[in-house]
Amino acid sequence: MAAAEGPSRTSLRPLTSSPERPRSLARRALGATAVLSIAALALAGCFGSDPNGADTADGGGGDFVDDGCTHVVVATSSEKVNMLDALAAAFKDSAEAEALDECATIKPINVSSGDATRYLTSGEDWPNENPELWPTLWSPASTVWTERVAAAASPALVGEPASFTRTPVVFGMPEAMATALGWPDAPISITDLERLCVDPAGWGSVGKSVWGSFKISKTNPNTSTTGLSAILMQSYEAAGKTDALTSDDVTAAAAFSQSFEECVIHYGDTTGKVLTTLYDETQNGAGGSGYVSAVALEETSLLNYNQGNPDSHTVQPGESLTPPKEKLVAIYPEGGSMWSDNPVTVLGAEWVTPEKKEAGAAFAAFLQTAAAQKILPQYGFRPLDESVPLGKLFTAEYGVDPAKPVVTLPRPEVDVVSTAIDQWTQIRKPSSVLELIDISGSMDEAIGDGRSKLDGAIEGAQATLGHFRSTDQIGVWAFTTGVESAAGRNIVVLRDVSPLASDRESLDTSLDDLHFADRQGTPLYDSLALAYDEMVKRAEPGRINAVVVLSDGQDTDSTMSLDSLIAKIGKASEGGDAAPVRIFPIAYGEGADTTALRRIAEATGGQWFDASDAAKIDLVFASVVNNF
Repeated sequence: MAAAEGPSRTSLRPLTSSPERPRSLARRALGATAVLSIAALALAGCFGSDPNGADTADGGGGDFVDDGCTHVVVATSSEKVNMLDALAAAFKDSAEAEALDECATIKPINVSSGDATRYLTSGEDWPNENPELWPTLWSPASTVWTERVAAAASPALVGEPASFTRTPVVFGMPEAMATALGWPDAPISITDLERLCVDPAGWGSVGKSVWGSFKISKTNPNTSTTGLSAILMQSYEAAGKTDALTSDDVTAAAAFSQSFEECVIHYGDTTGKVLTTLYDETQNGAGGSGYVSAVALEETSLLNYNQGNPDSHTVQPGESLTPPKEKLVAIYPEGGSMWSDNPVTVLGAEWVTPEKKEAGAAFAAFLQTAAAQKILPQYGFRPLDESVPLGKLFTAEYGVDPAKPVVTLPRPEVDVVSTAIDQWTQIRKPSSVLELIDISGSMDEAIGDGRSKLDGAIEGAQATLGHFRSTDQIGVWAFTTGVESAAGRNIVVLRDVSPLASDRESLDTSLDDLHFADRQGTPLYDSLALAYDEMVKRAEPGRINAVVVLSDGQDTDSTMSLDSLIAKIGKASEGGDAAPVRIFPIAYGEGADTTALRRIAEATGGQWFDASDAAKIDLVFASVVNNF
């Protein structure tokens, strides 16, 4: 088998702190290749994780059972894991499987499309210590990603991708909000949504002033197919086109797209986190939520949400799902939708043996059969075989219209996609972020990869600095007992919140200084109250205003109670509807108070992140900064 073209391959090894590789040198090596390293670490963290970053019950990417069969891993986007599990089971009894010389066992593993793309183009081995779990097959959400790998690395690496199912990109809206815009009778365009974004009256422009401003959630196009499709759909809309989108069209659409970005609440690496927050608010409130007005997502994710599976996790046997009190309905934009065409391909990588290649090709062929196509609608995906009935999910009861979208927007050329991603980096909503890092005594504990918790936190924060633009405002505080600064008791100010400008290197060095900080107690609530007050004071409309707090334990030293903190940060007047301050907690290690941190996130409309496996802190930091 021909090996993929490109640079010689070397194995990725985690950076460690050791006498041979001092902390500062290890960190600087990471910072020098921040984007690549974060992508690699993100992929490493995806094994055994659900879309929200928590470990799944069965490990998700655990070892195969020793069944004497050829073992084939499928790296796939999260929303297809459930479906591919079912397809893998059906494959066992298929003619394609029986034709093999020996049996084959198929195992899907969740890896985001964007992360897999960046890692496959790097020329490195797959970032998992067990080679048995390196993928034979790759199934991103869209052929956009396989084309990017073919252009950036080698066509041989991605083989011959073939779509086996599809789902359109839509805007999911709470039914009451969609009805206020004329749904389902009146067509709704992306221009209609853009007008609501820029209108100072927000929902008041359609007689619903009590709903406040119009808020959209979109995912980061560097890692998410939905986020990428959304910005391309914006460009199509601005150009007034339904095909033949060019790089010049994307460039000309910059002003339109930027105004559309203005009402983004925050970005994310998956729609699952946003939908989980919306679901929780809907279930815990009177049935509705002011968290978000519209979510750019795939139709299949909307169907999962309306069944009570907002994060599209792998549903375990016997698990019951509770539908939301208010469903989302799919808005198929009048100007057209792009489709996630979900290709599958056998990778032309060095680690794919002839036996795995043969078994992978057999599974890919099975996915095109009538038997496989009949399974797809059960999981919210549309079959390529139009003779297959869509079934009960594809009905108004679940918020979708099987006759739509009426207009299909074709996938642009690779150079156009690159132009759109580069443009988004410049026009995305600006951010103002205060990072609040726990430096209490427990942060000296080892995390099993040669680093302490504090090492991991510092390196995670440093590695993500490259995500921020020079105009973004960044501040870093640390907290423990026995210290004091101008910001208040128990706070060490490493950097005041201000435009990052050319200060990356100096901030990098300041973060290094935490290695030598005095470490005592954990005044989490008091410190968060001070950080929140600081951000409310400087919050501006048109920015994502946020506090990112990392803590590895429970509050032991605050004068303020959790309930008092929740009452303070949950006030709607604080920051105002036009400039809310959201808190994004990272629960670091097994001792973190996840219940308290989750409540804190929910009180402000933020999201919490699970870093219970402390060695994956780099991955979690990368996920957090995708929101800004």
